[in-house]
Amino acid sequence: MTQFLFFSGKGGVGKTSMACTTAVYHADAGQRTLIVTTDPASNLSDVFQQPIGHAITPIDAAPNLFAMEIDADRATEEYKDRALAPIRAAFPPAMVAVMEEQMSGPCTAEVAAFDRFTDFLDVPSDAGGDFDVVIFDTAPTGHTLRLIELPVEWSRSIDAAEQGSGQTCIGPAAAIQDAKHKYERAVAAMRDPAATTFTFVLQPEATSLKETRRAMDELGKLGISSQHLIVNAVIPAEEAANPLFAARRTMQQGYLAQIARELPLPTRQMPLLAGEITGVDRLRAVGRLLFHHDATALVDLAVNPDAITPLEPDLMAILPRLLPDGGRRTIFFAGKGGVGKTVASCVTAVWLAHQGFKTLLLTTDPAAHLGDVLDVPVGDTVAPVSGVPGLFATKIDPKAAGEAYKTRILADARARGRSPASIAMMQEELDSPCTEEIAAFDLFIDYAAQADWEVIVFDTAPTGHTLRMLELPMDWSQQIDVKVFASVDGAQADEVAKARFGGVIELMRDPRQSTFAFVLYPEATPILEAARAVEELSSLGIAPGLVVANYVLTEAAATTPFGQARRAMQARYLAELPSRFAAPVLPIPLLPQEVKGLALLTELGEQLYNADVPTASGGSERQGSPEAYGS
Repeated sequence: MTQFLFFSGKGGVGKTSMACTTAVYHADAGQRTLIVTTDPASNLSDVFQQPIGHAITPIDAAPNLFAMEIDADRATEEYKDRALAPIRAAFPPAMVAVMEEQMSGPCTAEVAAFDRFTDFLDVPSDAGGDFDVVIFDTAPTGHTLRLIELPVEWSRSIDAAEQGSGQTCIGPAAAIQDAKHKYERAVAAMRDPAATTFTFVLQPEATSLKETRRAMDELGKLGISSQHLIVNAVIPAEEAANPLFAARRTMQQGYLAQIARELPLPTRQMPLLAGEITGVDRLRAVGRLLFHHDATALVDLAVNPDAITPLEPDLMAILPRLLPDGGRRTIFFAGKGGVGKTVASCVTAVWLAHQGFKTLLLTTDPAAHLGDVLDVPVGDTVAPVSGVPGLFATKIDPKAAGEAYKTRILADARARGRSPASIAMMQEELDSPCTEEIAAFDLFIDYAAQADWEVIVFDTAPTGHTLRMLELPMDWSQQIDVKVFASVDGAQADEVAKARFGGVIELMRDPRQSTFAFVLYPEATPILEAARAVEELSSLGIAPGLVVANYVLTEAAATTPFGQARRAMQARYLAELPSRFAAPVLPIPLLPQEVKGLALLTELGEQLYNADVPTASGGSERQGSPEAYGS
């Protein structure tokens, strides 16, 4: 029987590293092994240091090991071709064209990537070949849970369509019956503890623990019970001589005890290493440590700490990217999961509100950790943040947004006197699993277009999902469902949608109104992911306005060989950031404790942005104007 191993967890906890380490370990044991990523911002190629892409590709230095990065665009074309092939053979071209247009939206892209994913739970098959072990390196938790819920939702949606119009937004129900059966087999495989194991990778910190507990509960509701843990990035005991790492280790020990109490699962620990985990040789050595506690092959070179030049922020270049320039400023914090987008968003929003700017802080990330970092409740409606005058916060909850969206659309249709048959068709369409994504995007557009704020700070979902959201205006403006759901009739529908979406895109393109701040930590994979995102955004006419380098080790942290080695690794990457991204760089230091609570956020904001800045009212307490800080 093929073994299916899923690696899941909060962004940035080391899922890909642990998944790749496990893949090399099984391949070296003589098992024919496939590792597949479902993350839209895949890092498999970066870790294995070779091109992979949307095809099963042998890994050069590891016999028995193969990898694939599911490409959503190519998966979509493959899915449409497969679903429409029998339709083309049986129906006239005009009818096929209508069905093809119905499948041209983002909804199809989501299910297509998912459909490709389920191919590998259906082995041996034409899609996956005959493997002993199939490893799934998944997207961050919120998106992974959505992916795993989809087999049940799509099967239900297909059944409902058969009883109604026979058409779903992912194709005619009759043409996708085989897919329905495949989804049912996928659910059965994931529920079989003899076939499937979910390994949650987490770090000993509050948000990671909370997200893991939530994911465990959600999987339990779906009947998926075989679960393991890898607690990653545990600071070595010998670092007690380093004040920074000693303080963080003390913090970690409390969470390790909490994990043992509250998450009683088979658990492995992985120490924080002095160097990165890239390349098959390094993965092989890490595997010996993970599975056999053998660290003899993990040797990191000594460095000369005197050769390290610290990165100094240029606030004259940074502040104009954050302050309103005679109008409203919209700031998007984007980047790989786990790089600290939420902390950077919260610090900046709190600081801006303290400067007197009416500021809205919101998250588009399904994992939604704003409340954890602020240490105050954040709900689905905009509410003031107690303790920071002028700061308001909310989260976009896809499920809540989906229900509100369906209610609004159907009420609008009834008020306009649409026929019962039309209402029934709309209800059927709106019951599709992808309505949540439509609704979350619709709400995102609403917030982005609001004029009530002087600053809006978006804490975005991890890179791949953020890019998908930002590209949606182009997709939705051509989606036939817009004609059904829009609040106007007839030929005006497309124009209304395009104008609404286009206005937000123009706002994003204008550096006087918007700033894209890419958050990363100074290591290869988050930098490469940010660079790919910058390239993709440039195709939309959006340029990076700021780079935030998080978890930067200061000289005080380099009091041991371990600290010196990590600081030297970071220094190499920090030196290349300004030229690589053509944007100013803001370093945020690694702190002895978690960044949590308004007091610490306020203190960190003053430390990062400590300079004379103009007040919202233009008062004389701080001198100058945005232009005084450069452009």
